Amino acid sequence: MPDFSYEEPKLPTGRNYPLHLLLFVATLFTTTWAGAIWTGVPPATRSFDGFAASFRTGLPFSLSLLAFLTVHEFGHFLATVKHRIQATLPYYIPLPPLPFLMSIGTFGAVIRIQEPIRSRRALFDIGVAGPLAGFAVALGLLVYGFLHLPPADSIYAIHPEYRATGGIPPAPPDTLFLGKNLLFILLEKIIAPKGLPPMYELYHYPFLFAGWLGCFVTALNLLPVGQLDGGHVIYAMFGGEGHRKISKFFLAFITILGAPAFIAAILQLINPAIVIPAPELLLRWSWPGWIIWAFILRRFLGTKHPHAGSGRPLSKRRMAVGWACIAIFILTFTPVPFTIN
Repeated sequence: MPDFSYEEPKLPTGRNYPLHLLLFVATLFTTTWAGAIWTGVPPATRSFDGFAASFRTGLPFSLSLLAFLTVHEFGHFLATVKHRIQATLPYYIPLPPLPFLMSIGTFGAVIRIQEPIRSRRALFDIGVAGPLAGFAVALGLLVYGFLHLPPADSIYAIHPEYRATGGIPPAPPDTLFLGKNLLFILLEKIIAPKGLPPMYELYHYPFLFAGWLGCFVTALNLLPVGQLDGGHVIYAMFGGEGHRKISKFFLAFITILGAPAFIAAILQLINPAIVIPAPELLLRWSWPGWIIWAFILRRFLGTKHPHAGSGRPLSKRRMAVGWACIAIFILTFTPVPFTIN
């Protein structure tokens, strides 16, 4: 029989509001600076007016990215309030734009849960709330970006050399490409926007770039490994044994996915003239970053999930939401998110 009793949600105590606010403001500053750089108008420090004018060009990116991060983390936070579990407000992590690092101005945001989660229902709700809420923002950013593309010749303000070609030319060597996920491909087919930039120019379009990053972060969080959001969801849906098997499979999957490009990169460092003994198609569908991510999961984040609650299965409604989360992971997962051609 369902339990319809209601308890007033218990708000966490011991808030450090100045620290949370300071980190948010610092992250707003660093993401705006990074957004101006990605948009193609890096802030110049020769005059305050010039700095402010170019700095403002980064606001669409920074506000979009922070909207995604904030909604994602408050999704988790509000779920902890619902289940009367102590947790902190989001800690935003600023990252100053560095000349040797392709920075987006932040390492993300996190909340800290301050007490054990004692039921699979609570674990599921907390784990699923962030990705679902964040995905809604990422989807909205992509749709808005597709529907509100700037005029085709606006790219000339960033690349005046393109004017002579009458459009965007093929990418030169050593150009950064962003990979497409299934959601991006579907929206591209459904909306069919005119003037959609190629993937090596996408980062000049702040709403599309922020939406793409939101999808990328959502997919990383939904990897069904360890104590990532996806790991919480899988544990709550299928129990400890199911989580163990699925976690090991996906850890092996991303390792295999990243191994060809990672080995090729190591060989190139040893001898740039070496011929990689692997099919070009195999290397094209491999990203070395997956090896690094698999190492982080194994060494620092862990691949196991602690016991949480009883073995009582989830309701049909929660299982349906869990399968929706799995579908979101499939839609947002990008096998090769970044490549340099």
